[in-house]
Amino acid sequence: MKVKFSKMHGLGNDFIVIDGVRQTVTLTTEKIRQLGDRHFGVGFDQLLLVESPESADNDFRYRIFNNDGGEVEQCGNGARCFVKFVTEQRLTNKRALRVETQRGVIVPEMDAQGAISVDMGRPRFAPEEIPFVAEAPGLRYPLNLGSEAVEVSCVSMGNPHAVIVVDDVDSYPVGDVGPRVESHPCFPQRVNAGFMQVLNRTEIRLRVFERGAGETFACGTGACAAVVAGIRQGLLENEVKVHTRGGDLTISWQGDDTPVRMTGPAVTVFTGEVEV
Repeated sequence: MKVKFSKMHGLGNDFIVIDGVRQTVTLTTEKIRQLGDRHFGVGFDQLLLVESPESADNDFRYRIFNNDGGEVEQCGNGARCFVKFVTEQRLTNKRALRVETQRGVIVPEMDAQGAISVDMGRPRFAPEEIPFVAEAPGLRYPLNLGSEAVEVSCVSMGNPHAVIVVDDVDSYPVGDVGPRVESHPCFPQRVNAGFMQVLNRTEIRLRVFERGAGETFACGTGACAAVVAGIRQGLLENEVKVHTRGGDLTISWQGDDTPVRMTGPAVTVFTGEVEV
């Protein structure tokens, strides 16, 4: 069976997006892995499957799969690509949407100029909500990696994040430390490892080693988690520009129980059909 798709990216974090509203789609873990292979398939960091909502109060549901075939809870760059996709495909004419994800409803919005912002919901810090094994809640936790120890700030943005403050993201060994943090036994569902360099109180640089995908050019939920962690530690103001390897995002958070808001671009690269 052939399935139509769009190849998209948000700051280099790339996706294939499939319309599961107007076509029937059945995906196995093995097929997702084949599609995600950059040599023998289409290639992507995540696959986004757009579906009809389960509740009449919402507009859509979407599911997110890493290129290793595993389903994950949330994806910030994917949320922006989702909005652009359903608009371009004429699945909706609304500017603001209510979208079901595995971890709750998000509220993305596209303005008249095409800029997309997403209400990512409120961050969560309790270890059991991340989940993270800790004796008590804290701002930072020591994490023993065997040959060394790092300090992590743990945040859930609907998916788990561990944020590490570093002096220089370019020289930091993300490729070595990232996988060890991702699979650390203190994170029973693994974790996205973010490496944040603070430039000033309104700007950071960020690299993220994503759970199940490796290092990506950008990570929207990772940017949200990093800014939230920086604000809680008194390092950042309430609105921050995040410089990733793929481009810039703007993240704002007013603290306490308020939601995090993310603004950034989404780009359609091409459309096509693939055998599933």
